[in-house]
Amino acid sequence: MTRKQRRLTLIGSAGAVLAVAIGLIMFALSDQIVFFQSPSDIAEKQIPDGQRIRLGGLVEEGTIIRADDAKVSFRVTDTVNTVQVTYTGILPDLFREGQGVVTEGVIGPDGVFAADTVLAKHDENYMPTEVAEALKDKGVWQGEQ
Repeated sequence: MTRKQRRLTLIGSAGAVLAVAIGLIMFALSDQIVFFQSPSDIAEKQIPDGQRIRLGGLVEEGTIIRADDAKVSFRVTDTVNTVQVTYTGILPDLFREGQGVVTEGVIGPDGVFAADTVLAKHDENYMPTEVAEALKDKGVWQGEQ
C-alpha cells in the first residue's frame, strides 16, 4: 500500500468512527431533544427523580402562593394534568396566572418540581411556541388560530 492510500484509509476510518459516534449520541439523546416536557409528558414518561428537565405549560389559576422568604409555589398545567412547582427567587415581572411559562429544574421524590429558573412570556400576545404546540396537541388551545 502506498503512502497516499494509507493516508486516505486512515482519514476514511476516522470519518467512519466519527459518524458512528455522532449517530450513537443522537440515538441516546433522541428522547431528550425537546424544549420542554408538559405535565402530561411527565405523567406518561415516569421521569426519574433528580433528572434535570424543562417543564412548560400554563400557570394554573388560583395556585400561586408566595412566602416571606421569596419562596413561591404554583401549579403548571396543560389542562389535562398538573405539576406542583416550587421556586425560590424573584419571578419575572410578567409571570401571572393563566399565562404560559417554562421552568427548569428537577422533580423530587414527592413529585414536586423544584425549579431554579422560571421563564415567562414577554408580551400580551406571546406564548412559547412549544407550550402553544403542546396545548394544540391536547386540543385545549384558546389562542388565535
